Amino acid sequence: MSRRAHWDEIYETRAADEVSWYEAVPATSLRLISEAMKDGAESVIDIGGGASSLVDHLLDLGLRRVAVLDISEAGLVESKRRLGERAHDVEWIVGDVTMIESVGSLDVWHDRAVFHFLTAEADRRHYVGIAERTLPSGGTAIIATFAPDGPERCSGLDVRRYDFGQLADQFGASFEFIDGERHLHDTPSGATQSFQYSTFKRS
Repeated sequence: MSRRAHWDEIYETRAADEVSWYEAVPATSLRLISEAMKDGAESVIDIGGGASSLVDHLLDLGLRRVAVLDISEAGLVESKRRLGERAHDVEWIVGDVTMIESVGSLDVWHDRAVFHFLTAEADRRHYVGIAERTLPSGGTAIIATFAPDGPERCSGLDVRRYDFGQLADQFGASFEFIDGERHLHDTPSGATQSFQYSTFKRS
């Protein structure tokens, strides 16, 4: 099964509030994005946003541009349905972040739980390359992955777990590590998953 078909099947067979990564209010992401806005950020792209409710909250922040990229059109369709008329205020991008070449220029690159699925080095290199091209100097990258004590698999797929230093090594000299924090996520099924959030500035 292709990567796209895998995620389409998940979104087509599970309700948005049943998937393991569901958050009723993505408080950590919103706080970190709001901090970037205090430094002048006016545009955000949510990588792997799918059916996440983050975009609903981003529309309330007065941003100049809000974009959501996901490999699964089914996930984006669910978000559009939930937003109704407000969906017209979002730029929806159906694409694989390991293959797409450009999403334009944005001030904040936000990714909660996509990067840790990239187990192939070539996929990670492409991802970092498009993040470099997307963010201007001084732009912010917010990357959340499973922490070293987090799950080894998710949604039927292997993942790579990272501490702050390991993730910084992946992003290289073009990104300056600014801060990191641990986060325990409670899934709808009652499990607890250990995440780490890292914030970088584009050099």
